[in-house]
Amino acid sequence: MYTKFSTETAVPKILPCAFLLAAVFALAQPEAPWQPFEIHPDRSITFRLKAPQASEVKLSGDFVQGPQDLRKDEQGVWTATFGPLDPAIYSYTYTIDGVRAPDPANPYLQPGVRSASSLFEIRGESAAFYDPQPVPHGEVHVHWYESKAIGALRSVHVYTPPGYNPRSGRYPVLYLLHGAGDTDGGWVDIGRANLILDNLIAADQAKPMVVVMPFGHPFPAVGFGQPPGGRPDRSLFAQDLVEQVMPMVEKAYRISARPEDRALAGLSMGGGQSVTIGLTHLDRFRWIGVFSAGLFGQEDWEAMFAGAFADPTVTNKKLRLFWIGCGKSDRVLESAQKLDQLLAKHEIRHTFTISEGAHTWRVWRNYLHEFTPLLFR
Repeated sequence: MYTKFSTETAVPKILPCAFLLAAVFALAQPEAPWQPFEIHPDRSITFRLKAPQASEVKLSGDFVQGPQDLRKDEQGVWTATFGPLDPAIYSYTYTIDGVRAPDPANPYLQPGVRSASSLFEIRGESAAFYDPQPVPHGEVHVHWYESKAIGALRSVHVYTPPGYNPRSGRYPVLYLLHGAGDTDGGWVDIGRANLILDNLIAADQAKPMVVVMPFGHPFPAVGFGQPPGGRPDRSLFAQDLVEQVMPMVEKAYRISARPEDRALAGLSMGGGQSVTIGLTHLDRFRWIGVFSAGLFGQEDWEAMFAGAFADPTVTNKKLRLFWIGCGKSDRVLESAQKLDQLLAKHEIRHTFTISEGAHTWRVWRNYLHEFTPLLFR
């Protein structure tokens, strides 16, 4: 038995139901997620901020000169277009009616000790040296410890290379220091140091090494605030690094304790620390890297580095590499040049590179990519 079905009589009955269901599904569909920016085929970028109640919105970033005005449309959306930009990772913030903040619709953040900013990436035709690639990957560990020098709980990030064996062998180590606005996670979260090392090691362009990234400020870790009573003693970080961090990681990891297997490098504030700690601890470090830093303040540099300057021949035998890099548009270029001149005056062998760029992570990623293949050769 079967039932005869007539499309002529069924269509008028089915169509109202279909229209009703379509309307219900349309109402049930969630709104498309808000896109904080659009990257165009020519690598220009249009920013979009929904702030209908705001009366003024400005954008600041490491790809523009000074704060830039955005325009508001009838829907209360503020927009501006910049570029085209070279393939790289860029940072930006908004100032909304005088209040500076990261983009509330962009989850890709650059955290820091004082503030945070938002990030975006302009991709090139092929993967960048800092991009994740199909190669063996190392691991990043976070250690918390009570700093005796600082008198507070602090953290340190440690990268172990692909194939790291915790039971045999000894690895060379790079102590990698961050800048004044960053944390001990900065070189991983923003600098992508672990991915840069993964890619270099896979290409046999860098020796497998452990990278130790301590918190460089001489006060408790992020979120704990600075101690009362003015500026903290900057020398405390050197004490914390040499007396506690280094013995701690050498015990926890298979790290060589030979000076020939130790390197020290950093960006901005960390670059200055690499100069002062490296030149005053030549018995511990043979490789020094200074990214976008130099000589600052009114310190008596001749007296501070008297031990290294006393006999250039001995110092040059100890130092395997003293590498300095700074962008030609960097605000600290003059300070880097002063360091170059001081070392030249005392006949300390070193390399000074002036590159394109300013005081940005785009430059520092490039420097790490250029510096690490030179180590432990």
